[in-house]
Amino acid sequence: MKRSSLLLGAAALALAPAAALAERGSSGHLNIIYWQAPSTLNPYLSGGTKEIESASLVLESMARFDQNGEMVPWLAADIPTVENGGVSEDLTSITWTIADGIVWSDGSALTPADFIFTWEYCTHPEGGCAQASSYDGVTSVEAVGDNQVRITFGAPTPFPYTAFVGSESPVIQAAQFADCLGARAPECTDANFGPIGTGPFVVDEFRPNDVIEFSANTNYRNPDQPGFATVTFRGGGDAVSAARSVCQTGEFDYAWNLQIDPQILADMEAEGNCNVVTAFGTSVERLHLNQTNPDPSLGDVRSTAQAGEHPFLTNPVIGQALSMAIDRALLVEVGYGAGGQPTCNVLPAPELYASTANDACLTQDIPGAIALLDEAGIVDTDGDGIREYNGTPLRVLYQTSTNAVRQDTQALVQAWWAELGIDTELRNIDASVFFGGDPASPDTFQKFYADIEMYTNNFAGVDPQAYMANWLCDDWPRPETQWQGANIQRFCSEEYDALVAEMAGTADLAERGRLARAMNDMLVQSYSIIPLIHRGGVSAHAVSIEGIQMSDWDSELWNIAEWTRTPGMERQ
Repeated sequence: MKRSSLLLGAAALALAPAAALAERGSSGHLNIIYWQAPSTLNPYLSGGTKEIESASLVLESMARFDQNGEMVPWLAADIPTVENGGVSEDLTSITWTIADGIVWSDGSALTPADFIFTWEYCTHPEGGCAQASSYDGVTSVEAVGDNQVRITFGAPTPFPYTAFVGSESPVIQAAQFADCLGARAPECTDANFGPIGTGPFVVDEFRPNDVIEFSANTNYRNPDQPGFATVTFRGGGDAVSAARSVCQTGEFDYAWNLQIDPQILADMEAEGNCNVVTAFGTSVERLHLNQTNPDPSLGDVRSTAQAGEHPFLTNPVIGQALSMAIDRALLVEVGYGAGGQPTCNVLPAPELYASTANDACLTQDIPGAIALLDEAGIVDTDGDGIREYNGTPLRVLYQTSTNAVRQDTQALVQAWWAELGIDTELRNIDASVFFGGDPASPDTFQKFYADIEMYTNNFAGVDPQAYMANWLCDDWPRPETQWQGANIQRFCSEEYDALVAEMAGTADLAERGRLARAMNDMLVQSYSIIPLIHRGGVSAHAVSIEGIQMSDWDSELWNIAEWTRTPGMERQ
């Protein structure tokens, strides 16, 4: 196979024709509920899914990933490849062509300068960018004429589709964010709460952690889209009430992330008012084990490098015992049903990248975990039922977002760990706060003021290069980056960093698969992260809504411009 054909086949696939639509806005009003409320509409200031997806109604990128994980041109005229000349033969640059007829919602032209600025914004040395890994290896972004953007890399880059690709790496308007570089980024409230975009909707009102009102972008490039004239994007509540609001009361048309008892959801769907949709991609519910010391007595340096190592969670024997004690199949049965599968990998898909080296975790083994701790001399020396390590009792604070399924998981895990002689305090935090990007809040998942925390994460598209770069040593959240950064558990390994660099320069798909599996195995076997469930995205929509093509490879709202309501089925 030629090298050029190894640039991930999805890159060259054509965009399927969109369904024919009536005139713009003819479907009236759309009500969406995300029970985790967005705290900003700037995805560069939060790694939370709720921020990324709500912003995707307004902010767009050169290319997106459809319901099959296939790359499709969005703001770009086509997908650059070696064959069409868009990717250089030496794989050190990619040149995107902006499609004709695209303007910002304020009517001004989208130009290469906006892409250049976006790169400068996210890579500013005095700022913090939640999506920094999308720009890893980029040495320059420059204009080529009036409508082309050339991205140059410091080394051959076989998969150059990270910067400005997917919902996590959109373009922002240079004019609007000009005064928001570096440390000033979080201070630009007007821009962060009301970004000007190229997408199908504009922001009319944004109330953080509450509601967003959108209306159709009159300058949107397709005169027949979006199908809806206005959108209310409500945040808050819980997953069960969100499901009921679509499937029973009819208050909302679309409910996201229905992480609830699968039988309850099935019973709701059986009433005939909603359709439940599921899409599997790369989402994994996982436990992060803090590798730094979160002791509150350390004040502002807690959970940073200055705090030093965690008193016992850097010992992989303890992490392995914690993992062995968990019955992942039961967690799926209780909380996920058809929307979950037990997993031992942080990178569960696509198949090329899925390791089988860690599958022993699929079988719960509490006696084995007890023996492992005993053999390591991690025992209870004072008879209080709690083991100690170097004199420190194994007591952990285990936090996650407020959600019935997650609290059920916490309770089960707490009981299993108690059998090992590990004491667990449970804490749950409102999801809007936990996944928010407020650098002043002590309760965000990035701050990680706990020993262990649990949530789900994934990546856009089908290539994991940028995702696996999330665990580079220099990507820890910290005060200097306004607590932005993707390496949540503060893992650090020079060997791991070397694998990331090697993958960035490797073209052969089989070899890229080997490297990705090696990185996955290094992470998992460090026991700084414990994968639990390969989650499918589970949402529900009113039976009257047409055109939904749910994707777990991008924002699941990626094609919202095509959504319509069946004529005659308007909400009363």
